[in-house]
Amino acid sequence: MVNIGDDAPDFSLLDQNNNAVSGSQFKGQKVIVAFFPAAFTGICTTEMCTFEDKMSRLNDANAVVLGICVDARFSNAAFAEKNGLTFPILSDYTRSTVEAYGIALHDFAGMPGYTASERAVFIVDEEGDVMWKWIGENPGVQPDYDAVLAVVGA
Repeated sequence: MVNIGDDAPDFSLLDQNNNAVSGSQFKGQKVIVAFFPAAFTGICTTEMCTFEDKMSRLNDANAVVLGICVDARFSNAAFAEKNGLTFPILSDYTRSTVEAYGIALHDFAGMPGYTASERAVFIVDEEGDVMWKWIGENPGVQPDYDAVLAVVGA
C-alpha cells in the first residue's frame, strides 16, 4: 500500500488517444491520480465529470488530473468523448498500476477473476511524493472534492 510521504509509483500507460503517459512526466506539478473502477458507470461518470468541471481551478493551481481505469483504451476513449473529458484517461489493462498502488479490487462486482481498482485518489507533489490519499470504503463512495481542491491549493 502506498502511503503519504512515499515516492509515488511511476507508470507508463496509454491514454484515450493511444499516447503513452507517465506519472513522472508531470514533475514540477501537483498530480491528482484518480483511480476509478469502470467507465460508463454512474458514480465513475460523476467523479470524472466533477474533476472536469474543476479543471480551470486545478490548472490555476498548477495541478493536473490523470484518471486511471483498467478498461481498454477504446472504452476509455468513448467514455472521455461522451463526457467531454479533456484530461488523460489512462488504461491500466495489465493492472500493474493498481497493484503498485495497493488498490486492486479483486473479483469486482461478483466476477471471479476480474480485477478492477478501488475508487481512490492520490495527490502527488511537485517532487513526486504522495502528499495526500483517499481510498473509498466501497466503490459507491465519492471522494471529497473540496478536500482535493484544498490540498492542491485550488
